[in-house]
Amino acid sequence: METLSLLWGTVLLRPYVFIFLAVYLTIAILNMGVLRSLLFTVLAYTVAFICEYSSTRNGFPFGFYTYIDTTRDQELWISNVPFMDSLSFSFLTYVSYTLSLFLWAPLDKKGWDIRLGDITPIKHSFKVITSASVLCMLMDVIIDPIAFLGDRWFLGKIYFYIEPGEYFHIPLTNFAGWIFVAAVTLTCFAALNSWIDRKTPARTKQIPGQALLGPGLYFGVLAFNLGVTFYIGEFLLGVSGIFISLGIFALVFFKVQKLKTAT
Repeated sequence: METLSLLWGTVLLRPYVFIFLAVYLTIAILNMGVLRSLLFTVLAYTVAFICEYSSTRNGFPFGFYTYIDTTRDQELWISNVPFMDSLSFSFLTYVSYTLSLFLWAPLDKKGWDIRLGDITPIKHSFKVITSASVLCMLMDVIIDPIAFLGDRWFLGKIYFYIEPGEYFHIPLTNFAGWIFVAAVTLTCFAALNSWIDRKTPARTKQIPGQALLGPGLYFGVLAFNLGVTFYIGEFLLGVSGIFISLGIFALVFFKVQKLKTAT
């Protein structure tokens, strides 16, 4: 009962995380069915938790940091890691993957009804996984500096690095760690999904504009964090985040424009 109570406390304390999680699960289920969506979530959480557990003890792969357990009696913790933190990697990795697919896959377009074409040859390819891992890291370039300043907004002060970081208090090893975690998650899921594909086909659904949903959530997460950044008055950090976001958005824009030219 205590675990359930703390899990409910996590939802109440971090509602934005679970809103993003719910939207992610909806998109993932549309794209690949319930089974694969749940497996991806569990896999992403497990990889992230192992890496966070490791980093808080030996510094690999994110660098050496410590979570501050002031909320241990309010939300669920697994060992010395807040449950919501590792759980966030599931939707952050997945939306990065959908954006990577959008950039590499053939698209079918009728007005704003944009859908992915045949992704079978590339869905687990090196270029898609690598691009997704970099996109996930770029998202964190915006997320982690503002999370570090959580005592100035409703997140609260949840962690600190033992040594000062090079980028707005965040060490560069952290960003390398995000690439590592995303790449491991997506590579493991590729192997798992390939095995499942031989057993049972994915039960997917198609709706208008489906290819835009995952990338849309990606930019939604960025917008949320940029909004918080400017709200607390971190102008330089916010401008840096806007430039990163605009660069990524430009890739999407030019892909759609290229599609218009081709049609």
